[in-house]
Amino acid sequence: METSEPTILVAVTDIFFYTKVRDALKADYQLQKARTQQDIAGKIAATTPAAVILNLNDITIDAFQAIQTLKANPQSKTIPILAFANHEEVETWNRAKKLGVTKIVSRNEFSARTKDLVEEIIANSCQPSAVSSELKADHC
Repeated sequence: METSEPTILVAVTDIFFYTKVRDALKADYQLQKARTQQDIAGKIAATTPAAVILNLNDITIDAFQAIQTLKANPQSKTIPILAFANHEEVETWNRAKKLGVTKIVSRNEFSARTKDLVEEIIANSCQPSAVSSELKADHC
């Protein structure tokens, strides 16, 4: 019996990082790729993903605007957001946390632990989604 995998919205235009995400998640998740700023709201409305991945250093997508868009929309404000950035950019990290990113990690940690990080933020999220109940934290 085929089950529907949860969808992850990947707002990462850097081909290196997108390939890392695709390779780490393709067996267990459906991926929706946001290529532009406008894609984010449209894909959120169409799919209601289990999580969103953002590259805070992306040159095409303004990650901070994306976070604000997600948090301002009642449909998407509880969707967990995994972000990654250069570890030396303390101001970027602080700004992302203040805007409501669920978890932020260094680019190296993201590359090494993509699937574990996605599963962690989904498991700790209380938002309704297609994620199986065993991935949900007990407090939800």
